[in-house]
Amino acid sequence: MILDQFPWLSTIVLLPLVASLFIPLLPDKEGKSVRLYALAVGIADFVLMCYVFWNHYDLSNSSFQLVESYAWMPQIGLNWSVSVDGLSMPLVLLAGLVTTLSILAAWQVNLKPRLFYFLILVLYSAQIGVFVAQDLLLLFIMWELELIPVYLLVNIWGGQKRRYAATKFLLYTAAASVFILVAALGMALYGGEQMTFDIVALGMKDYPLSLELVLYAGLLIAFGTKLAVFPLHTWLPDAHGEASAPVSMILAGVLLKMGGYGLIRLNLEIFSDAHVYFAPVLVILGVVNIIYGGFNSFAQSNMKRRLAYSSVSHMGFVLLGIASFTDLGISGAMLQMISHGLIAAVLFFLAGVTYDRTHTLSLDNMGDIGRVMPKVFALFTAASMASLALPGMSGFASELSVFVGLTSSDVYSSTFRCVTLILAAVGLILTPVYLLSMLRKLFYGSDAAPTCVLSEDSWDSLGNDQPVCFGTNCVLPVNAKFSDAKPREVFIAACFLLLIIGIGFYPKLATQMYDVKTVAVNAELRQSYTEIASVNPNIYAKNFLWPQNLDSEVAPVLGIVK
Repeated sequence: MILDQFPWLSTIVLLPLVASLFIPLLPDKEGKSVRLYALAVGIADFVLMCYVFWNHYDLSNSSFQLVESYAWMPQIGLNWSVSVDGLSMPLVLLAGLVTTLSILAAWQVNLKPRLFYFLILVLYSAQIGVFVAQDLLLLFIMWELELIPVYLLVNIWGGQKRRYAATKFLLYTAAASVFILVAALGMALYGGEQMTFDIVALGMKDYPLSLELVLYAGLLIAFGTKLAVFPLHTWLPDAHGEASAPVSMILAGVLLKMGGYGLIRLNLEIFSDAHVYFAPVLVILGVVNIIYGGFNSFAQSNMKRRLAYSSVSHMGFVLLGIASFTDLGISGAMLQMISHGLIAAVLFFLAGVTYDRTHTLSLDNMGDIGRVMPKVFALFTAASMASLALPGMSGFASELSVFVGLTSSDVYSSTFRCVTLILAAVGLILTPVYLLSMLRKLFYGSDAAPTCVLSEDSWDSLGNDQPVCFGTNCVLPVNAKFSDAKPREVFIAACFLLLIIGIGFYPKLATQMYDVKTVAVNAELRQSYTEIASVNPNIYAKNFLWPQNLDSEVAPVLGIVK
């Protein structure tokens, strides 16, 4: 009984934050104790999540669970209100896993280790806080808190253009997040009742359609920026290109998913009427993301920028699933977020492992390292196969769900669905092209003529004063250690790959956590569509994209196709 009343979620959110405050007090000069302490905190919080959700969460219940609410600033209606449901629970687990493994991946950080691990733990708390916040103003606070550690982590431990990348990230995401605050205030003040930011209470209000459309558009900008939706995506390649591998793991594995979570939590759940009108726009943006990201990824010679544009492309499938109006499509969008979080995290981790050996991210200067790093070669290949949606991997299950969900949707015309699927299929063709070409440039023989030539037998017998041939570069062994993946690195990659393969062969490992919730969300969305379509049966033009509602006040906003 006592355990049922214990504030589990508050503990999960605050544990890393409180623990980070003790880092300056640790007696450690070289950072060894600090990294062990940070790893212990990460593992403890992740284990606590698993225990709480296993013993105190009901998978058959679609409503909020483990609800905790404490008055914080009642004068403005702000409460410490946290809870989880099928949308947030799997993403909390994803954040815990990725962040904990990123701490282990940052084992060699020797520049200001106290500050680095302090920021990682603060970021840990902030991102979990976003997913469990039931108070919209609390969600905004956690959203803003997350920006500060990421900015500093990129700005201090990034590459040569780290200041530009960090500043661009901060400006884009901070400016976009203002729309969350404006929407929260608009929703709280509407109706003349006592001001509240509780998401459940806000969802029960009956907003006029014109207000819904304005608020929906603002939140789409805020969440679309974080999700890297075209054309609000340009911060992502720069941030990934300059961030260290552990930070890139969190950026791709967790932070992008905040955008998708926000779209489903607020745009779909609360503004379902407005979503009916915006859904075709999301489909168009999703297709643009898939094709644009695929072509740009293929054009990149920087390994991490290629993976970053790959993330832009894969987030397009999330938009398609959200706009599908089907249980399978929305479920596929959730599965795509989970799957991509695992795949992108391991890819950026392995990119960092490769960089540690080669000291370059330029694919043009790489080649023929598969023979000296066979473990890295095998792990990188497996992760790339998952990203290109090889059957038996989680990427295949998620993208197939989105495709089938959109294909089976009875909301759009057959022409629109056919065109959409054909264009989205272009992305499926581009993905193996840019990933396999990356593997070829990394691990197979380079097309460029090296400036020195060494025999295969001489790899293990070189002295520190002899050159090592690597692609088109020749460096001393003391400056380029071509050691294969170490046990710690194999363990990190294996943790991700086992989950990727497990979900690929048995998707229910992930879908059972949220299926009840996504079905409930889609049922409400379908009801909104039915009510609007009852006024005008041809709500969507038969052979085109745009919403059509002759009797609606939204007609002057989006236009009509007759």
